[in-house]
Amino acid sequence: MGSSPHSVKRWQLSGTDYEQVRSTRSDTRLSCWTPLNNQSSNLQLFEERMTLVLHWFDLWTDRQRKHLLHSLLTRGTKSQLKYCRDLLMETLPVTHVDLTAVLPRFLSLYVMSFLSPRDLCSAAQVSWHWRMLSEQDCLWASRCITRGWFLPYTPAEKEYGAWKNHYVSCVSTLDWLTPREAAEQQMIRDKLQEDKRQSMSTRRAWGSYTKPGAARGGSTQTGRPSSGITSSSWPSLSWPPRTVGSPSLCLSLDRGQTMSAAPSRDRVQTCSPSSERLNNASGALSSFTSRPALTHTVPPTHLTHPVLLLLISNRIPAYELLLSGVKAGVIVVLYDHRGTLSALLAQVERAIIGQGAQRLGLLAPGGTEEIHLLHRCILSERTLLNPDQRDFWEKLSGWVAPAEEGGGIDIFSPLAACAPGAALIQTLSSLTGLEVRTPMGLATGSFQNILSEWSDGSVCTGLSNQGPSAPALQFVCERVLQGWCRQAEWMEEALGGLRGHMGPQLQRLSLEARGRALGLFLWEKMCLEELCVSRDLNEALIEGLTALTRQRETRPLEFLAGFLTRWTNHKEGEESSGDENKRADDFSSAPQSVSQIALDWRGAAARELHHSECLYLGRLGAVLKVYQEPLTAALNSNRAILSYNDIHMVLSPVTQILELNRVFQVDLEARLQQWGAEQCVGDVLVKLCSKLRVYTNYLNNYTTAIHTIDKRADRTLSTHMLSLQELLLCPLWRIQEYVTLLQALCLHTHTAHPDHTHLSSALNTLVTFREFTQKLKRNSERDRLIEQTQQMIQGCPNLSEGNRQLIITQDAALLRSPDEQIPDSLRIYEHVSDVGLFLFNDALVLTRRRVHHTPFTLTYQSTHTFLASVALSSLSVREVTHTRYVCHAFVLEGPCRSWVCATERGEEREHFLSVLRPALNAALTGHQ
Repeated sequence: MGSSPHSVKRWQLSGTDYEQVRSTRSDTRLSCWTPLNNQSSNLQLFEERMTLVLHWFDLWTDRQRKHLLHSLLTRGTKSQLKYCRDLLMETLPVTHVDLTAVLPRFLSLYVMSFLSPRDLCSAAQVSWHWRMLSEQDCLWASRCITRGWFLPYTPAEKEYGAWKNHYVSCVSTLDWLTPREAAEQQMIRDKLQEDKRQSMSTRRAWGSYTKPGAARGGSTQTGRPSSGITSSSWPSLSWPPRTVGSPSLCLSLDRGQTMSAAPSRDRVQTCSPSSERLNNASGALSSFTSRPALTHTVPPTHLTHPVLLLLISNRIPAYELLLSGVKAGVIVVLYDHRGTLSALLAQVERAIIGQGAQRLGLLAPGGTEEIHLLHRCILSERTLLNPDQRDFWEKLSGWVAPAEEGGGIDIFSPLAACAPGAALIQTLSSLTGLEVRTPMGLATGSFQNILSEWSDGSVCTGLSNQGPSAPALQFVCERVLQGWCRQAEWMEEALGGLRGHMGPQLQRLSLEARGRALGLFLWEKMCLEELCVSRDLNEALIEGLTALTRQRETRPLEFLAGFLTRWTNHKEGEESSGDENKRADDFSSAPQSVSQIALDWRGAAARELHHSECLYLGRLGAVLKVYQEPLTAALNSNRAILSYNDIHMVLSPVTQILELNRVFQVDLEARLQQWGAEQCVGDVLVKLCSKLRVYTNYLNNYTTAIHTIDKRADRTLSTHMLSLQELLLCPLWRIQEYVTLLQALCLHTHTAHPDHTHLSSALNTLVTFREFTQKLKRNSERDRLIEQTQQMIQGCPNLSEGNRQLIITQDAALLRSPDEQIPDSLRIYEHVSDVGLFLFNDALVLTRRRVHHTPFTLTYQSTHTFLASVALSSLSVREVTHTRYVCHAFVLEGPCRSWVCATERGEEREHFLSVLRPALNAALTGHQ
């Protein structure tokens, strides 16, 4: 230690304690023989004493040194202790510096490049700065590219973390091998290597092979005995490209391969029982090899025909009946109408499992001009070329066989009945490169056009040559389809109530039943713990192994291979003969008038218009005959069931409509009796459209009339087994039928035809009137939902204000966090209660939901009690990040308080928020 104070802390020597040495009181502290008056002598003496103390300090032990330091520090003043602290901090700094804040960015990234992916993910949790560095693409791109995981798009300029997300996604989708599966595969590989080494030891010399004729004789040029294993019969195991750890082996039967590995099997039989089972598995696998370059692979034995894919929207009435009649070989995708196009694509991809579809069927709500594919996605000529819909149809058509192989799209809506629909068909066909077939629309009723003639993919050529409803019958059985088409609207009411009350229970029971059936099949039938094969071979292997157990075979593998070959040929022969018989029956049962109808589409549409008009008049006449006459007779005999005013209000408009349409039917019949190429019916329709005020008065009074006759629900043969309420709906249905048939007439009427002008005028009038009826129906539905919601919520304020309408309802769980100061990623929530969210166009109503289960049954009832209401103009919403403590949650923030809610499934949250956000924006716009 030097004689002068430390250079950095020299300023502290000028403090109070150091000045005391020169003060007058310092002489009392020093020894008596210290020279006080001579400053130089005093300093020299201090240096000598300090040198002596340091010499002693060097000679002391560690314990003695620590004791001296402790004594000195306890005697020091506060300023002296601070000086020691600063000296120690400078000599041994204890402050840790973040290396990423000191080093340049490229050096920090270079250091992180040596970390493993797991360590990089851990480093991302240190701080936001570390997360930004650890998610850079330069760290993750090389890790993905070396494994062959290429990013399917180019990241944006300011986007980071794309390669990391891609790496995590690829790793999460890997199928890992269990230790048992890895051991089994390794044993199989070892066995194959052993067989290969043995075959090489008995292999003949190069050039000693004989010609094919001599080889068949069993001799060689060298006289060496043949091994019995030819170059084409040697068993090999080819592993197709697959992800790691696939639970099943994708194998197929090789037709061009002979089964003559006798020496190999003989060697197997001499092994131990445990190795014998392994060798049998190896031999079985080697018999089912796949050689794409040399041989032809047989398709799965249980799918001898191409797969048909049918998409059904859950907005289709009584879709359960259709599902019960789906034919074998048809993959059905029942999708949620509230979803998105990307979600529908993902659902279809999961359903087909990599298979190709021969044809694609689509059954969704729609008419003659457009299809309501999803809640916010309408398929029409105008919207088809939008980027999202274009991408959807291009990807969907990629799973369908090309048109040269019979691939195509069957749409169950009568798009071929009008010009806009025909244009949509042509555009969709051009976009996908597939044949598009739809009903011609020459039938009345809600869905009965499906049973009529279909177009053959080109609306210009007209009728399909397979007979009426032939495309639809490829997907659904005929009897089920006919019953559904005629009674879908009536069955929807009962099935809708069943879905509402029993939906959750049925879904849970369905999952349990499928789980039990799957477990029984895998563990009882397939013995999954002992045998793992491709699911395409399940049926063939079960039958083959069953036949094998009935006989005593010394060579079970040869028997099984021969059985599978015979079984496959037998199945293919049955299917081919069945197809020929079916085609012959279809051809013989085709109507003889197909060619005639194809030549005169106008006449067919006009005759259908007249036929349906007669049925319509019969139903209106039944109203007067069955109801008006008895009610009037009861009124005259002083036993009135309804008053005179009620009878007049309900039935008088029906009488006026009946008189109007009888005149129309007579005029139409006269035109049909003299039908020809130049015959016109447009003027008759224009005459009918000029008197539609009768229908307007009827519809304006319809709601009051229905409430008046609520108790009258008779069904007799005279009323076509329809109630009075259903009969009074006939005028509303007839307007839609008029539009459909007029669109077909306009489509097949040339613009130069004298009837084209009148038909176009009548069609425009009826389309406008149909929009008026649809508006009345929407208003009635809105009022009904408001009234039902008012009755459902106990203690709720009046909801019938202004133009308020119910948009969506959602069940959720109300959550609460004990401590709001905890970060969101670590915050724990507790379940407070169940709530119901009722979203209106101007407000959000929250209710407390209670579930009451019925004893001894699976049914339950929900009751709602008013909790709070918030105007949408003062409401905001934000999502809660998915953590280990909470999922599918979001926060509703009002002006006074907020609510944390969570749905049961992520799809429910996404759908509710996708509807809530546009409603909030619309409310803010209207409020401003």
